[in-house]
Amino acid sequence: MSSVRSHRRSVISEAVAPWGDIARLLRGGEAGTLLPVIIPKHRRRLWWMLPLWAGGYALLSGVMLTLKESGSDGLGGMAAGALATLSYVVGVLLLVIGGLWWWRSSIVEIEQGTHGVLTRYGAVVRTLDAGRHYLWHPWSRVDFVVDTATEIPYSAPVMACPTQENVPLRSIEFFLKFRITDAVLFVRTIGAGNFDLVLSSAVQDAIRQRARRVRTERAYDLRGSDVADMQDLLNRQLDRYGVRITGCNIPDVQLPAQYQQHLATREQVAKERTAYEQEWGLIRKRRIDSLGMDIERAKKIRDARIVEVRAALNRAREEVAQLLERQETEAQRVRFEIETRGRSGLIAAENEARAQQALAKAYRDNRAVLQYELARRRLEVGSRLAGKAPRPVVVRTDGGTDTSALSTLFTAQLVPRLTSGDRAPNGSALLSAEDGGHDQR
Repeated sequence: MSSVRSHRRSVISEAVAPWGDIARLLRGGEAGTLLPVIIPKHRRRLWWMLPLWAGGYALLSGVMLTLKESGSDGLGGMAAGALATLSYVVGVLLLVIGGLWWWRSSIVEIEQGTHGVLTRYGAVVRTLDAGRHYLWHPWSRVDFVVDTATEIPYSAPVMACPTQENVPLRSIEFFLKFRITDAVLFVRTIGAGNFDLVLSSAVQDAIRQRARRVRTERAYDLRGSDVADMQDLLNRQLDRYGVRITGCNIPDVQLPAQYQQHLATREQVAKERTAYEQEWGLIRKRRIDSLGMDIERAKKIRDARIVEVRAALNRAREEVAQLLERQETEAQRVRFEIETRGRSGLIAAENEARAQQALAKAYRDNRAVLQYELARRRLEVGSRLAGKAPRPVVVRTDGGTDTSALSTLFTAQLVPRLTSGDRAPNGSALLSAEDGGHDQR
């Protein structure tokens, strides 16, 4: 089927058809031929002018008969009047028939999605859009009906297309869709038959240029490849004809039989290689899964051991914390005992110091009392001794006194008497002082 398809090329042409077959031919073509342009068979003839001329002649005859009737009397006038009336009736009927025939022959209906090329005396006047139009001018007609809305498919296989290594490919099938954008430019510049040749040549040239850049072993890569550059090239070439390429691709590439056999062998080897790679991938996946399971198992064991170690560590920390707590309690107890002993020793030392201080104070007080008593006694002894001591008699011997021998003798006798009255009490005091100060001696 591919070989038949590869040798079938689309043919673009134009056909002459009546107005009733235009829609069918534009949509479906004829015998495998694409018909984007239809030349309609015109039903417009000048026969509709005969009733008009005859009607005019009948009316003119009626007028002449009316004039003849007015100038004659009798039977001839009556016959002329009857003939005039008949001529008027026949003239009006012929004019009506001619007018209706003219109106019916002037109606033109353009199919939806097509444009009609209107000409007058052979010159293009304008294009007619889809719908009903009235061509009142006798020499106006629609010469072409062009399909401007449908994207027309076109298949152009290229035979014996050489590759980069100059290996001729059996065929490269190229498929495109085009649309006529300017009906007047298309029919007046190139026409459908000539456009088929031009499009086929442009497609073959573009395909051969693309194939020349491809290696033979990569020829199958042309199928479904990006052909945007080829589309741009074809649009630049066909734009002058009022045609636009809307899409294209390469659906199929056929290699030479011998090279295709080599490629089949190569593809078989590639498939075997792919199968081996898939098998190795499965084995590798199983091994990776097994290793993953081992790793997961090792991770679980590690996590369990980590949990055990953490539990042991927590227990050790708890034991250390309890030991530290006991040690701190013992140290606090020892510290409290030492502080208690120190406080009691400090209190005892302070009490002893206070006692020593009080004793020293008492010693100081006793010593002061003794010193006071001793001083008092010394004063008493001194006073007693002073009372018993001989009193000196100062005899003034200044220049105003008498310094004779008689006065001196008298003084010598008087002094013992003055002092004798005080000896007895002074002597008892002296004895008491001597008794109390014996220890001092």
